[in-house]
Amino acid sequence: MHTQRFDASPAPSPRLVLGSTSPYRRELLTRLGLPFDVASPEVDERPLPDETPSQTALRLATLKARAVAKRCPDDAVVIGSDQVADLDGMILGKPGDHARAKAQLQAMRGQTVRFHTAVCVKRAAAGFEQTQVSTVSVRFRALSDEAIDTYLRLEQPYDCAGSAKCEGLGIVLLERIDSDDPTALVGLPLILTTSLLQSAGLDVLGQRGRLAQPCQT
Repeated sequence: MHTQRFDASPAPSPRLVLGSTSPYRRELLTRLGLPFDVASPEVDERPLPDETPSQTALRLATLKARAVAKRCPDDAVVIGSDQVADLDGMILGKPGDHARAKAQLQAMRGQTVRFHTAVCVKRAAAGFEQTQVSTVSVRFRALSDEAIDTYLRLEQPYDCAGSAKCEGLGIVLLERIDSDDPTALVGLPLILTTSLLQSAGLDVLGQRGRLAQPCQT
């Protein structure tokens, strides 16, 4: 008599893809201990007329997730994210150089800036797509021009919206942070992200496998 044997090994988890080339988001997602791929979403990130900063973040996070999902297996779980700094309704983009960063920090000193970080998780095979936003309010100290110059030359945060790295020396620029997620200000709110991943069917704690089919990154 032949005994039929069954493979009791757990099914592989869906491929996880971060639709962002941001080193800050990549470092944050690494904290979950899950293997993931990185893909550039390659979308137009300019805000639309009459769009609020929060709406811009939500729209761009969704566009990024959808753009990357088109190049991935249907069962891939794709994360798209975008952060928009908001000073009284005015969007503060990435400064790119010292002069623009200095002008941003001069405008922000003594003010409260809201950082809207949106996350979209998409899993085409399950018909799943959800987008949510986490907003952090940051009060900046009333710093002198000399202090602003010194900070910028030391840390050179020219690729950061708002011209400050709160996870680094930029913390000295801040008077107060109001947030329900300590990772949101850095660029990827992990409390919100893990909730969306669980809703998409990815067992963050229990699954470590990967699909064999790669994304076209």
